[in-house]
Amino acid sequence: MNNRWVIPDVHGFVNTLKYMIESRIDLKKEDTVFFLGDYIDRGPDSKGVIDYIMSLQNSGYNVRCIRGNHEDYCIRAWEADQKRILFHSPIEKDWRKNGGTKTLDSFGVKRPREIGKAYIDWMKKTEYYIELEDYILVHAGLNFNTQNPFEDNRSMMWIRDFKVDRSKTGGKKVIHGHVPVEMSLIDLFKNNSYDFISLDNGIYYSNKEGFGNLLAFNIDTKEIIIQPNIDLE
Repeated sequence: MNNRWVIPDVHGFVNTLKYMIESRIDLKKEDTVFFLGDYIDRGPDSKGVIDYIMSLQNSGYNVRCIRGNHEDYCIRAWEADQKRILFHSPIEKDWRKNGGTKTLDSFGVKRPREIGKAYIDWMKKTEYYIELEDYILVHAGLNFNTQNPFEDNRSMMWIRDFKVDRSKTGGKKVIHGHVPVEMSLIDLFKNNSYDFISLDNGIYYSNKEGFGNLLAFNIDTKEIIIQPNIDLE
C-alpha cells in the first residue's frame, strides 16, 4: 500500500527529520509526504532541512510543501533587505526575534539578502494549501469569516484561532500545524467528531511534558508516528 504522510513544523531540526523519514516511516518513492510548513527558524540547521527536502524532491520522491509563517517572515525579510544598505528593516528585526537569527547562522550569513536566491525561490514555490479527497492541508488554518477562505493567503500562514465551517471545505477536515499542541490533545483530535487535526507538537520545546516531538500522520491508517527531538540530545 502506498502511504501518505503529513509532517508539520520541522523548525530547523534536520537530524530529527532525517530519522523520521528514513527510519520511522521508511519513505518509499511510491509514498507521498506532505509538509505543513515552518521548515526554518528556532532549530540549529534550517538550511540543512531545506537541503534535505530538496534532495528528496530531486531524487524523485513525492514531496509537496506548504508555506508556513516562518517562510513568509524569511521571504519578506530577504526582499526588504535588498533595498537597504546599513539598517535592518522592521520585518527583519521581527523575524530575528522569532528564530530568524538561527536561520541566518545556518546559512553562514549576517543579512537576509545574503541567503542564496535558490532557497528563497524554493520557499516562494511552496503552496498555501493542498486539497485532498477528505482533507484540506494548510499551515495555520483558514479564515472562515470570509466568503471564500481559500483566497486569504495570509490567514493560511498566520491565523491562530478558527472554527471550521464544513460548508466551505466541501465537508472536509482541516489538518494544520503552526500552534504547538500537547500530545494527548493531538490524539484526541484524530477522532472523527472533530473538524480539524492539529499536528504541531512544538519540536523545539525541551523538558516540557507532552511536547518536543516531530510527528508524522498517516492519512489513510490514522496512525501518528512520534519522534522525539534527537537534535537536542
